[in-house]
Amino acid sequence: MQNALRGRKTTLLRLLILIVWLVVGAVGGMAQGQLSGVQENDQALYLPESAESTRVAEKVGEYSDSTSLPVFVVFETDSGDPLTGEQIAALNEAAQGVPGIAMPGGKTLADFLDNSQSAFVPAESGTAGMWPISLDSTQIKDLDANGDPVQSSSVEAIRAYVADTVDGMEGITAYTTGPGGLVADLGNAFAGIDLVLLLVAVVLVFIILIIVYRSFLIPIAVLLTAVFALCGAGLLVYFLANAEIVLLSAQTQGILSILVIGATTDYCLLIVARYREELARIQNTKGAMRQALKATWEPIIASAATVIAGLLCLLLSDLRVTSSLGPVAVIGIIFCVLAALTLLPVLLLIPGSRSRAMFWPAKVPGPSETTETDLMAQHGFWSKSARFVARNDRKVWITTAIALLALAAFAPTFQAKGLSQTDTILGETESEDGLEVLYENFPQAASAQPLSVLAPADSAEDVIATIQSVEGVASAELTTNDSGPIVVDGEVLISVATTAPSEAMEAQETVADIRDAVEGMDVAVGGDAATRLDTQQTGTSDLIKVVPVTLLVVVLMLMVLLRSIAAPLLVLGANILSFAATMGLAALVFNHVLSWPGSDASVPLYSFIFLVALSIDYTIFLMTRAREESLEYGTREGIVRGVAVTGGVITSAGLVLAATFAALTVIPLLFMVQLALIVAAGILLDTFVVRTLLIPGLVHQIGNKVWWPWHEKMVEAEEKKQIEGDRKDTRV
Repeated sequence: MQNALRGRKTTLLRLLILIVWLVVGAVGGMAQGQLSGVQENDQALYLPESAESTRVAEKVGEYSDSTSLPVFVVFETDSGDPLTGEQIAALNEAAQGVPGIAMPGGKTLADFLDNSQSAFVPAESGTAGMWPISLDSTQIKDLDANGDPVQSSSVEAIRAYVADTVDGMEGITAYTTGPGGLVADLGNAFAGIDLVLLLVAVVLVFIILIIVYRSFLIPIAVLLTAVFALCGAGLLVYFLANAEIVLLSAQTQGILSILVIGATTDYCLLIVARYREELARIQNTKGAMRQALKATWEPIIASAATVIAGLLCLLLSDLRVTSSLGPVAVIGIIFCVLAALTLLPVLLLIPGSRSRAMFWPAKVPGPSETTETDLMAQHGFWSKSARFVARNDRKVWITTAIALLALAAFAPTFQAKGLSQTDTILGETESEDGLEVLYENFPQAASAQPLSVLAPADSAEDVIATIQSVEGVASAELTTNDSGPIVVDGEVLISVATTAPSEAMEAQETVADIRDAVEGMDVAVGGDAATRLDTQQTGTSDLIKVVPVTLLVVVLMLMVLLRSIAAPLLVLGANILSFAATMGLAALVFNHVLSWPGSDASVPLYSFIFLVALSIDYTIFLMTRAREESLEYGTREGIVRGVAVTGGVITSAGLVLAATFAALTVIPLLFMVQLALIVAAGILLDTFVVRTLLIPGLVHQIGNKVWWPWHEKMVEAEEKKQIEGDRKDTRV
């Protein structure tokens, strides 16, 4: 009677869990589609208030009402011949219609222009011309009637109008470019990418799981668990971003999707592997699942806690986009754990208490068909690999360490000093192609976004003279009105035109030179180029600040988990070496094979957080199982059995996580592609080298002392096994 009542309660609980997750999936799925509406992708808003360019941006509006974002439509003849009078007349007439370009919601482009006047401006060469268009940067930050950013939709509307204009004009090519065009193309790089990114990740994971399990239902159950976890995380993130509690950027949303799919699958793989192992001992699937959850919940929680602790260290970052990634990713990890420990067991038990149909067409032997020898034989390859490492422990770990050190030697050559805006997007874009034509025919357009410099009114002339002496400065002029220079709180605003366009790295270098030149003169330099420079410098300082704290937090978490001081230090040292080797490999590939122009300053920090926080998962899975086995067999035999038993699942998990991060390469942004390749390579390196060779070799050679100072139980277990072995020899 009691068993029947307990069974009904368990059934009702599973049904309740399923219903809750179905609701989360339905509501969270809708929220997932609305996340783009609560994104903030303005780089200037990522900087702290203490940043020099932020201070200037806050005050520049007091000197001028202009909030323009320049867009240039450039026309050139394909033949290189001058424009005809008829063509010039047609382009000039079409320019008058620019303010009337239709926008979503019944508005026209005039509602989003800083200056409603538009005209055709011919180039001195006569072979090209342009329409200078000035968008109102405050208006275009809003969303249009379709929920899309006006910034992108206005540029696309201009492009559509331009295409119609030149459609009947043979021999003329047009480009919509300039700062506004670049920003729009950057936004378009993320447009519609969320669904594509998710589909690519899911397909890659499904293929890997099919190969691993040779089953159709297990991969479906795992992927459903991951998708529902993503829906739950997306729902909570949407509410927090909508309430402006966290900042959500397009890149953060992409990383969240990949992180949740990959981490949930990893946790599910651990549960499924242990469940299958328990089915070899227990006939009843419910009993096997209870034992599987009992054995796996602790390492999963511990692993998640370590990842969460590492991610929360990002809160120390001064860049809002980086500091907000911490809590957003933590939300994702929490839902990964919840889904893996609640939804997955329910899905796996759907066939019934004695059915093993979830593993079909693969066969899972039951207790009557399995012996202890069979259980170890199931991990034949990994058993042989572990025994090989045990026999050659010193040679293996020394050789592995030397190879990793050789790669790590190239890590300091990794170029992360920033990129020009045109190098940010991979592949060709209309705005980038148009810039070449624009600057070739209109060199003055390079100063379309001048620097803004705040200086004391009483030393303005000295400041201007100093700035004009800096190489790369074209001109420096005071902002004036009818009464003369505008003075606000004793300061004047100086507009500085640079010879290099604001989107180029040379403009950032000019900003740095100006700041050096006016040091001690109580001057603040702002503007678009200054904002990007401050972002790069803040990203570099974040790396110095966040990395040591993350290492300290992770090692403390490992000490609590592994109940040791020596083992966590060994594990952390191995992971640091693995990260350094990965960055060295990235430097070689990026610099010498792919010849990329460099990297964003935040790439090393993001790579470090994900590699140290996520790849530590696999070491935790290995070492917790090794500790469990060591308590019975001693450390040397325990690490061999730990590698043998966890080898398959950890390798599968590593392949899945590497594949999901590799899916980020579908986003045509250099930052995302580099991050994807670094994290994927680092995870594979950790999976196949560090976890398989380096750590087992070190642990096997060190022996029981690796669990110091709480290693007495392992010593006793080893002595006990030795005595049992001697007794068997005596009987023989």
